Amino acid sequence: MHKIESAVLMSSDVQKSTLVGSPLEAKADYLPEAYRSVDPATRAALSEQQPHCVFIEVTNHCNLLCETCPRTFVTYEEPKTLGWENFLKIVDQFPDMERAVLHGIGEPLINKDLPRMIAHLKARGVYVLFNTNATLLTPEWSRKLIESGLDEMRCSIDGSDPKTYAIIRGAPLLHKIVSNLTEFTRIQREMQAATPRASIWMTGMKENIQELPDLLRLASKMGVPEVYLQRMVYYYEADAAPGLMEDGHGLFDQFDEQVEQIIATCETLAGELGIMFKASGATSPRHSLEASKQRDHQPWKACLRPWTTAYITANGNALPCCISPFATTDYESLKLGNVFEQPFVEIWDDTRYQQWREKLLSDTPHPACAGCGVHWSL
Repeated sequence: MHKIESAVLMSSDVQKSTLVGSPLEAKADYLPEAYRSVDPATRAALSEQQPHCVFIEVTNHCNLLCETCPRTFVTYEEPKTLGWENFLKIVDQFPDMERAVLHGIGEPLINKDLPRMIAHLKARGVYVLFNTNATLLTPEWSRKLIESGLDEMRCSIDGSDPKTYAIIRGAPLLHKIVSNLTEFTRIQREMQAATPRASIWMTGMKENIQELPDLLRLASKMGVPEVYLQRMVYYYEADAAPGLMEDGHGLFDQFDEQVEQIIATCETLAGELGIMFKASGATSPRHSLEASKQRDHQPWKACLRPWTTAYITANGNALPCCISPFATTDYESLKLGNVFEQPFVEIWDDTRYQQWREKLLSDTPHPACAGCGVHWSL
């Protein structure tokens, strides 16, 4: 499963003074233009513009059974791989799209139309990326993705030890991923292709954080130039969360001296290896985790996703963001409309979206938002 451009960046084209003291402050200098489009001070129930960033779930099938993914334990929607015609029906409803993220709850490489979809979006001038577990990344796939014009390929690897990886990801396939990514970077050099930018994304947990330095070394050996640390999102309100989806495994509430030392070691090591070491959300790993020490009591109010970003599932359902399916067991409450049944331009400012925005700006947001920025990061 692929967490999150988590994923996900967000922000606005506002003066930096507007951001001072907020979770957006450290991100302002890093954000793509697709997220710099809304002034936090003028947000309201109605949105004056259509989203510039669109998540499109190209499949909800997956070949792994990750212990940190809700898909392993429950079926939210009808199993579906997005077909070409339905893909066009979705993207044609977003004329202002600047950034497309082609993943959701599922493994994108299962969709054989993926290179065609990427090429279509690139012809429109859209920046395109997706997350993959890289287990299906054959040499043929590598060449097709490079030729498609893909901008970024983010690979999820939750450990440098094969045993740790197998426990978290549900399959002993770390050796295959290492082989696939090593071959991918070789093919990319052979084709003299600058894109896609390959990167490794690790979901930091108590079970794997001590392996982060070795993951940096592994990235260097594979020829992957970027490593990102992201926080685990979990079912905070659930009495008995399945697998590893409970708060006892996360780092955000338990940032301590040991984790701080690991981060410091990795910062030095990354410089020695020539690896770019960052965190999800366009910030540094240190700032990402230290935020738990001095967070706002109502950090969800800084979120801009319902004004800047759309998330469409393989079945056409519009959700408020890519984090929400990981943050609550009440999936039905996340559905804001269906783009195969109603034009998105109507869904965007329909009653459900307006109510979601109003609650996000209030003291009582939806439970999926209430935990965001409190027990994990925006």
